[in-house]
Amino acid sequence: MPQVAARITHDHEQWLKNYFKTKSAGAEFILPWAVDMFFKSMRSVAQELSVSELKTVLEAYRGIKILPNQCKSAYLFLRIEEACDAEDVHVVHGVSRANLEAKLRRLSDVQSTALMIWSSAYWVSKVWNGVSFEEYIKLTCS
Repeated sequence: MPQVAARITHDHEQWLKNYFKTKSAGAEFILPWAVDMFFKSMRSVAQELSVSELKTVLEAYRGIKILPNQCKSAYLFLRIEEACDAEDVHVVHGVSRANLEAKLRRLSDVQSTALMIWSSAYWVSKVWNGVSFEEYIKLTCS
């Protein structure tokens, strides 16, 4: 099995030791589980948002770096609100701002986090460089 070297806080290390037989056993469980939860959450988000709404969120995350402590619904909503106010991203993709905001408010923190990671990944991953929004949505949300 390939190994991953991750940097974690002391508190996270202690949590892994407390809840699993070893820190490595915990990490080997948590990482695949987190990836599975990401894809499950993105599939549910893709059922809630239209393609145009997903494009709007993608556009809003151009050049934005997300941090773990900002992975909550409120941060997603604030980013979209700012992008709509400053850049009219909703207008670019023909989306009703009110409808998009209503849908985003209904997302859980886990769904919102998945959407933020998904949106940021489009802009930073070499795999998706040059891939259209439509293709990215099709390949990652089905």
